[in-house]
Amino acid sequence: MYVIVKNVLRISVRNLVEFLCTSGDIDKRSTGISDVHAMQEGARIHRKIQHAAGSAYHAEVPLKMEFNQVTNFGNPYVIQIEGRADGIIADIVEDEEGNKTPLGPVTVDEIKTMQSGITKLKEPVYVHKAQAMVYAYIYATKNELDSITVQMTYCNPETEFTKKFVEEYTYEDLSSWFNKLLLDFKKWTDFLLDERARRNESIRNLSFPFEYREGQKAIISSVYRTITSKEHMYIQAPTGVGKTISTVYPSVQAMGRDYIDKIFYLTSKTITRTVAEDTFEILRDKGLSFRAITLTAKEKICPLDECECNPQVCPYAKGHYDRVNMAVYDMITHEKTITRDVVLQYAKEQTVCPFEMELDASYWCDGIICDYNYVFDPDACLKRYFAEGNKGDYCILVDEAHNLVDRARDMYSARLIKEDFLEVKKLLKDPSEKKIVSAINKCNKELIELKKEAKSFKKLISFGKFSLALERLGGVLMKYLERQKGKPVYPELLDFYFDIRHFLAMEDIADEKYVRYVEEDERGNFVINLSCIDPSGNISTRLGQVKSAIFFSATLLPINYYKEMITGKVSDKAIYANSPFDKDKKRVIVARDVSSRYSRRNETEYRKICSYIDGMVKAKPGKYMVFFPSFAFMEKVYDLYTNYYLNPFDPEVNVIMQSSKMSEIEREEFLKNFTSKEDSLLNVTFAFSLEDGKLSDGLKVDDKFDRANLKRDIKSLVGFCVLGGIFSEGIDLKEDSLIGTAIVGTGIPMICRSRDIIKDYFNDNKKDGYSYAYVYPGMNKVLQAAGRVIRTADDEGVILLLDDRFLTPEYEALFPREWDKVYPINKDYLENVVKDFWGIK
Repeated sequence: MYVIVKNVLRISVRNLVEFLCTSGDIDKRSTGISDVHAMQEGARIHRKIQHAAGSAYHAEVPLKMEFNQVTNFGNPYVIQIEGRADGIIADIVEDEEGNKTPLGPVTVDEIKTMQSGITKLKEPVYVHKAQAMVYAYIYATKNELDSITVQMTYCNPETEFTKKFVEEYTYEDLSSWFNKLLLDFKKWTDFLLDERARRNESIRNLSFPFEYREGQKAIISSVYRTITSKEHMYIQAPTGVGKTISTVYPSVQAMGRDYIDKIFYLTSKTITRTVAEDTFEILRDKGLSFRAITLTAKEKICPLDECECNPQVCPYAKGHYDRVNMAVYDMITHEKTITRDVVLQYAKEQTVCPFEMELDASYWCDGIICDYNYVFDPDACLKRYFAEGNKGDYCILVDEAHNLVDRARDMYSARLIKEDFLEVKKLLKDPSEKKIVSAINKCNKELIELKKEAKSFKKLISFGKFSLALERLGGVLMKYLERQKGKPVYPELLDFYFDIRHFLAMEDIADEKYVRYVEEDERGNFVINLSCIDPSGNISTRLGQVKSAIFFSATLLPINYYKEMITGKVSDKAIYANSPFDKDKKRVIVARDVSSRYSRRNETEYRKICSYIDGMVKAKPGKYMVFFPSFAFMEKVYDLYTNYYLNPFDPEVNVIMQSSKMSEIEREEFLKNFTSKEDSLLNVTFAFSLEDGKLSDGLKVDDKFDRANLKRDIKSLVGFCVLGGIFSEGIDLKEDSLIGTAIVGTGIPMICRSRDIIKDYFNDNKKDGYSYAYVYPGMNKVLQAAGRVIRTADDEGVILLLDDRFLTPEYEALFPREWDKVYPINKDYLENVVKDFWGIK
């Protein structure tokens, strides 16, 4: 909305009036369309009106004015308001020095396009009129006019029907109105400038809150230099280095010296956002004055059971814009740590939409903690910061940056299903929808031709006539949905439109880093794919809108792969931080005689895996996690292990297993088994029964066994989990909460067409396609799972790798530096090696 350079705050006329003069409801029952095509159509009609207005019409006139201000605490600053008036209608003379002076009456024209509703307008929309009035005030002031006319021109770009509203103002009335507007804005700018002064003063006195760990000073100074030199950097740092504080602290220091204006802390998982919140809180405890907000997805923060932005059913949408500024100001003047719960509290008190409120509040915050998609996703990014052409003095800190590659591939890819076209067509029965039906039929015809040509699968250079047909359908749908604004629309139709719009947007940016292909999926649907294989170009485009980006993770190996996939520049800076923890407190063990290869997934191999798990647990009772390549694999081993390796009459080991669709409550309960200091191991289901000596599922402890006896006997907990799942990353199980982990397999993704397309793409580009598509992403999951064991300097534990491929040079080259000693063994030696590590005789 605004840009601050030293003590000058710049804001556009449009942003100023939209912030202060917007009123009414949130109503997103239609699209709220403001995409590229609509903007292009609006620009076209603007030019047509301007060209037809005659020689006295001066189009796109730049206007700017500065206003000297002083805050409540005596800090001087300047508000600079600027923009371009659509038209100045006047006879203007120009002197020899190029100065332009109007002769006679002057009219400021503001052009707005609307798809529907123009004929019903009885007066201009106030926020539109306010924009014209600000231009009129600036122009009248600069040219010393006693009066000036404001003209609002509304036009339907489809029919080109035009309606005008004209009103004359004396300079005195216009000046009175504008000064009140400026005074309303000054309340916010005074707050902002005083808070910035307070923040910068606190940063000057801020020291690092901990004793420096080994290598931490080097990271901090490198991050600071990277930000101040407007560059990007990668940090590969194992657990314990303190990656969050080592990136946040120098970023804050750079902010205090006006190198950056905002810090975006990006995470891929909700659970890791609390780490950033806690880090800012630690610095506040040391005296930092810093306001940070955590953004929550609309579906998760909406107070209603069903998220529907309709003022007829949602009290928070009704009249939202009439109250939101008051709610935001109340919150930012009372809170420094603005979390989901804080936003909900203020939103409910003022009855405003909490999602829209948190986005507005971010303007007045120093730090924004959010998901990757708020910056990088072309559909979900914060348009107020990252709309096309916008740039800001922002620093982006990307936590767990290894996740960005696949996330970005998904964000910048698109797919459409042929059968969806026909399903939407069935919904359209009204005569007014004939154009849509005709456009769908045209798309379907082209899809039939593609299907005939491709059969079950084919890569394509282009989608041919289908792209043109789809663009026409997108345009027809856009106009139809704008006409339906405020009326009910089929949700399927709206979703269909958004899918088309995303596909067309990706077509616009698709380059040689994309692969186009069509296929028949497992359900028999015909799918058209626009797949972003190398997302670095799209990511770099976004990074061009910020000052600096720091990418950090415990698993950025090999580093050049991530450089190629994220910024596309192998020359970007990188740091490999050494672990500050004692290397002797962990032991990495690799099984020579086990494999998770698809060709060897049989009962014999499953029994070997069970033997390794059994040996690890018996050697040292405690809490363990075992990670598997898939749910199916995990369930087969679980059945064998619980049926044949656990003694139902003397249950020393309790086994719990991750399910495929766990709720947040179920996840928390699963982890409580590890974190609770009390004996929570009884709150589980055992897989055996005493009846007839048979094994059965679903029998609870209380059904057959004495609780007190079991509490005495149970010594170990084993959690069966899926590699790459919710428990293999982003969780902290410290000290005796987890003393070991076994990782079954190398983590390579399932062999599939989409991964093979990635492999072929990189092979064609003279890279190691198999490693890019399978090995590197798989090894990353392995390292993440292994990283659950050692979380603090007091932790000790065993990392057991169950796949002989880990002993090949290809995989050993990907081991982190701190895995300097690895113990290759056969299963007969496991217990001895584990006991030796724990010092057990």
